[in-house]
Amino acid sequence: MTESRTYDVVDLIRRKRDGGVLDDAEIDWLIKAYTRGEVADEQMSALAMAIVLRGMTPDEIARWTQAMIDSGDRLDFADLGRPTVDKHSTGGVGDKITLALAPTVAACGAAVPQLSGRGLGHTGGTLDKLESIPGWRASLSYDEIRRQLDDVGAVVCAPTDTLAPADRKLYALRDVTGTVESIPLIASSIMSKKIAEGTSALVLDVKVGSGAFMKDVDDARQLAATMVELGASAGVRTVALLTRMQTPLGLAVGNALEVREAVEVLSGGGPSDVVELTVALAREMLAAVGLDDRDPADALQNGQAMDVWRRMIRAQGGDPDAGLPRARETHVVPAPAEGVLIRMDAYAVGIAAWRLGAGRARKEDPVSPVAGIELHAKPGAYVRTGQPLLTLHTDEPQRFAHALAALDGAIEIAPYGSRPAQPLILDRIG
Repeated sequence: MTESRTYDVVDLIRRKRDGGVLDDAEIDWLIKAYTRGEVADEQMSALAMAIVLRGMTPDEIARWTQAMIDSGDRLDFADLGRPTVDKHSTGGVGDKITLALAPTVAACGAAVPQLSGRGLGHTGGTLDKLESIPGWRASLSYDEIRRQLDDVGAVVCAPTDTLAPADRKLYALRDVTGTVESIPLIASSIMSKKIAEGTSALVLDVKVGSGAFMKDVDDARQLAATMVELGASAGVRTVALLTRMQTPLGLAVGNALEVREAVEVLSGGGPSDVVELTVALAREMLAAVGLDDRDPADALQNGQAMDVWRRMIRAQGGDPDAGLPRARETHVVPAPAEGVLIRMDAYAVGIAAWRLGAGRARKEDPVSPVAGIELHAKPGAYVRTGQPLLTLHTDEPQRFAHALAALDGAIEIAPYGSRPAQPLILDRIG
C-alpha cells in the first residue's frame, strides 16, 4: 500500500460529501490509518455516510476493496490437492443453504473454505445455526482450516482475526450508523473477505425481495455485477445468481430448526426449494473449478454429501449423532380463512423469529438455538380455516405476543383462484 504522505481526513470527507473522487493513495492511507486507530470512528462514520449518499466510482470501489484486503493476511490454498471454491449469500430468511451445500460440493471433488458470519436483525447466521450442534466450534486457526480442507474437503468456520481487519472494524461501525445500505460498501465488504480467504472461485447468491437487504431487482443486479467485477479483477472466477426472497426459504426459520432441515436435505429429502437452490449453486461452484462432470444431485441422493457433513461436524468438535435442542414452548398460528395462500412475507417471518430469540439486535447479543418458526404451508397451497400455518418455538413464552405482532398482515389468503408459480432463480451474472 502507498504511504508516502499523511492526508487530512476532514478534506477527504468534504470531497466525498461534495461528490468528488478519492485517489488510490488517499484510499490506501485512509484504510490503513483507520485500522490503526489514527482515523476516529466518527470521522469514518461521516465518510461512510458521504459514500452512501454520493456513491463511488468503479476505480474507487476496486481500490477500497484492495486496501481492506491488504489490511491483513491473505490465505493461500493453492497447493491443496483439489480446487477451492466458495459461496456467499447476501442473507435471507430460512437461508440454510451453506449447511448442505459445502459438504455436497466437497463430495464432488472440490475444497470449500466457507468462512461464514453470524446473524444480525432478521437474517440468520450460519455460525449461529451450527453452534446449536453440541460441541461444534466456529473458531479455527489457519493451520486447522488447511488440515480440515485436506482431510474432509469442507470447512465452515469464522474468519481468522487477521483476515481483512479493516472490514471487520468498518462493518461494525456501519451497522450502528445507518450506513449499511450502500452498494459500494456492501460489495467491498463481501469481496475483501472472500478474496482474502484465498479461494480460486466464488459463487454469489444475491437475494432479492422483502426478506433480503436488496428489495429491488435492479439494485440486486447492480450489486451482483459490482462484486463479479471485483472478483474478476482480483483473479477470482466469480459468478452470481439472483434469487427470490419474498417468502422464507424452506420450512424452517431459526438455528436448530434450520440445521434439522439441512440434515433432511443431506439425507435425500427436504423442501423442494432448498434442494433446488442447493443443487443450482453446487453446479455453478463445480463448473467454476472445472468439475462440471460431477452431479451434486447424485451426491445428495447416494449419501456421499451426508458422509462429508458428518466428518465436517466431527472435525470441529461436534457430534453429528447428538439430538438437536428443542424449545420448551410452542404456539400454533392457524389459517384465518379458507382459500389459496398467496403471500407469506419473508421479512415479517424473519422479524418474528428474531423476536422469539433466534436473532440478535447487536453483535454481542446471545441467540437462542431453539427459537424459530416452522412453516406448514407455502404460497400456492390451499388451506382451510383453522389449519396450522406456522408454529412458533421459544423457551420464553412471554416472547409470543411480540412475535405475533410482527406477523400481523404478513399472511394473505385469497378465497379462490391460484398463485402463479414464482421462479426461485431470477438471473445469472458472470
